[in-house]
Amino acid sequence: MQALADLDLPFLPMGTPEFAADPFTFIAEARKQHPWIAKCEAGYCVFDYSAINEIHRMDDYLRPSFDGVLEQMEARETPWGRFFSEQLIAMPPEQHRFIRDTFAAKFTPRFANQLRPMMVETITKLIDQWAPKGKIDFEEFASRFPISVMFGLVGAPLDAIEDLREDLEAIGLATSMQKERVPRINEGYVRLEAFVEKIIAERRANPRTDGVEDLLTMLIDTGDSGNVAHRNLVDLINFFFIAGYDTSKNVLTYTMKTLLDYPEIYQRCAEDHDYCRKVIEEALRFFNPGTTFRFIDQDLEYRDVLVPKDTMLFFPLSISGRDALAFPDGNVFDPERTVDPKRRHIAFGLGKHMCLGQYIARAQLQEALHQIAQRFREPKLAGEYSWRPFYGTWGLKGLPLEFTPG
Repeated sequence: MQALADLDLPFLPMGTPEFAADPFTFIAEARKQHPWIAKCEAGYCVFDYSAINEIHRMDDYLRPSFDGVLEQMEARETPWGRFFSEQLIAMPPEQHRFIRDTFAAKFTPRFANQLRPMMVETITKLIDQWAPKGKIDFEEFASRFPISVMFGLVGAPLDAIEDLREDLEAIGLATSMQKERVPRINEGYVRLEAFVEKIIAERRANPRTDGVEDLLTMLIDTGDSGNVAHRNLVDLINFFFIAGYDTSKNVLTYTMKTLLDYPEIYQRCAEDHDYCRKVIEEALRFFNPGTTFRFIDQDLEYRDVLVPKDTMLFFPLSISGRDALAFPDGNVFDPERTVDPKRRHIAFGLGKHMCLGQYIARAQLQEALHQIAQRFREPKLAGEYSWRPFYGTWGLKGLPLEFTPG
């Protein structure tokens, strides 16, 4: 048994633009020195798919490392710091289980499928505005879809979207480990929380009378029936806005970039609605935005290595689906690939913190891709793009495209 500190480990510069632009090359080099773990600026990075999959499920050995992130960002005594240290994932185990169990029964595939007509209507309206241009920044276009869907889910006025979209952009970089962003993150979070408090108060004062149970009504009613505190309800809705914005936008943008190299797949997406489901599942393997982080809560022995208590581990779910040891030909985008039940993508996390909104995310991505492929025909790259920071919510920054409007 070797102590983690005694290992000769590679170093991954995860905080640099170079790593964000091409993490796969850095990971491949690191693997030559050690098969599953490396040092990084803020702790250690577990980069092997099997190790991520196995350790991430060891809930008894892990605790959320939000305190560590807040310390490094120097953001503990801030509004965002308060939310970050108290929201769903950061709750003590018993409270987390109670809140999650209260709401989890409602976040089903059936509920997500009921939302599909609204999703189609939403993406169609956006495409109607953007398709005639023939040349757009696709990332900017894509950023308006998840927030428009979320506004539809809570019955919020659409004229507030633009201000809140900019705030969610800022909050999306909250775990980028770049402390100079904290003032803007706090500014955005304060406005988001005020918005959520307002829509809850308005819905309580004026319940829907059209027989439609949208997400906001469902959350309020489920929270009331489960005796969920108002503070927890507000934080949960804040969390859904924050978690649902960048992730869906970044996946949709990267999927579009990928399909520029696979025009035959893109064309089929326009023609075959069900095929879009396969494409989205492959896209989530090929790329997803998330890097999660945990503290080791008690000494952990894994693969003959002793990882001591209070070690901060980062799990780049974002690159796990390209691990050649787990996914043969992982760099090839193939929606028809045979999926090994034991080696599925882990884009929505693992263990007790698996994403509650995964079925909603899948549905909106599938519906968006089907409509976009019909209306943005023969897309081509029309300029340069860059990358968001790798820590936190990774993805493309900008994707200029030109296409034939459909």
